[in-house]
Amino acid sequence: MSARSRLCILLAALVAFTTGASAPVAAQSPPRVPHTAVMDGARLQQTKVRLDHGDPQLRRAVRALTVRADRWLDQGPWTVVDKPRPAPGGDIHDYLSQAPYWWPSQPPTSDNPWGCPYVQRDGERNPEVDTGTDRQDVERTFDSAYDLSLAWYYTGDKRYAEKAGQVLRTWFLDPATRMNPNLNHAQFIPCKYDGRAIGIIDFSQSYTSVLDALALLATGAPGWTATDRVGMTKWNAEFLDWLKNSDFGKQEAAATNNHGTFYDMQLAGLAYATGDKDLARRTVLDARSKRIAPQIAADGSQPQELTRTRSWHYSTFDLVAYTRLAAIGRHVGVNLWAYQGPDGQSLFKAVDYLLPAATGAAAWPHPELEFHRYAATDVVHAAADAGDKRAQKAVPLLQEPPGGDLWALRPAAEQLDSIAG
Repeated sequence: MSARSRLCILLAALVAFTTGASAPVAAQSPPRVPHTAVMDGARLQQTKVRLDHGDPQLRRAVRALTVRADRWLDQGPWTVVDKPRPAPGGDIHDYLSQAPYWWPSQPPTSDNPWGCPYVQRDGERNPEVDTGTDRQDVERTFDSAYDLSLAWYYTGDKRYAEKAGQVLRTWFLDPATRMNPNLNHAQFIPCKYDGRAIGIIDFSQSYTSVLDALALLATGAPGWTATDRVGMTKWNAEFLDWLKNSDFGKQEAAATNNHGTFYDMQLAGLAYATGDKDLARRTVLDARSKRIAPQIAADGSQPQELTRTRSWHYSTFDLVAYTRLAAIGRHVGVNLWAYQGPDGQSLFKAVDYLLPAATGAAAWPHPELEFHRYAATDVVHAAADAGDKRAQKAVPLLQEPPGGDLWALRPAAEQLDSIAG
């Protein structure tokens, strides 16, 4: 700062002192643009600037966000090594989860402690999956890292950054507690399978939020070091390699329902975050004929998701993956929203199909064990932002999710009624 500038500030301060006005402060540098994989980093920066200038709507949203973040401050960190027994391979660093909709068919006995054989009950979650595996802990790790990183970015409160760093280092980086970068034992079924390809969705449904959390922390978060950044880039590159080349990864890539959509979304997000923009672009481009055309009908319905007992949940769930994949596409020059299949299939039509139920104008006409209107709120926001006029008109009629509508702060769809399966 020049001597003349310092003199001007001193004179202004003197005037403020004599008049009772608040003394001016030197202008702050604008926040750095985060290199996010899903969210629009430039939009986040603009939102932060608006917040710093006192935007009342954003201040209300930040209060709701910090309520969420505050709850994580005295929880965790979590690790894969503290489950009661290791994954079937015997390595305590391997992730383990259990198939959520499979149940024992016999009472457990000393000769048959699991109650095998297991049978499937679609849409009914077996409470066993939340004990003895890593499933709930990985969800807490992902959710807390995301909430805390966003809270730090918007408030500058170092407590949030330091807690997010602790959570991420414990799960991914610390040699004593880190997870191996594979999902070889995800969604195992006792007495049947040691792991299954569809278990990849344990990560694919929300790991791209961790990628964005890492990008937020990389803008200068206290305690998040260059060593941490290098370590997470290495972990992500190894996980991406497993996702592309393992038998499980190849099977999930071939899935034709929401599993395939989420696989593509995770693959593209990891590729973009680790610098392989060509793979990210190819994945988004391929999703047009590989996903949208065969999975979305001409009227916008998603026939495979409508067969589920939770058809509303899975219809919104699949669109979470599509809208996030479209957001990744924006970073690599692909407008997935503009694509129309041979029968007119498109993401706009798929979202518009949900609007009567999402706005409360009509009942959802398909099977649903537990209907929550707000489950569609984020995907409607995404379509509205992408230019869908019907969705834009619907936004004021949407139901606010529990904990508040945070779209203005984190414009990327989440599954708001998640049943973790």
